[in-house]
Amino acid sequence: MFTFDPVIDAIQSSKKSFVNTFITNEKIAKSLNDYVDSQTAYTKEAMNATTTMVTAVMSETTKGMQDLTKFDYTKFGEGMMKGWLNNVNKK
Repeated sequence: MFTFDPVIDAIQSSKKSFVNTFITNEKIAKSLNDYVDSQTAYTKEAMNATTTMVTAVMSETTKGMQDLTKFDYTKFGEGMMKGWLNNVNKK
């Protein structure tokens, strides 16, 4: 299954690299890097949950479509016609 982790890591690494390059105050840099780490954890978890949800929805949709193709519409139509004729004949 495709995972977004390498993309997320690349973006977040570039943020940390920016902080390490341009922020000279160590306390501020540490705080910003901790913030980036929090963003990374949240984003990965959100993407994993989204991927799991989309996979489940697509799987169930595929099963539903497969079940529709197995449905015997001819038999259904014959049953509907018999019911309709029985109703008409009672009148």
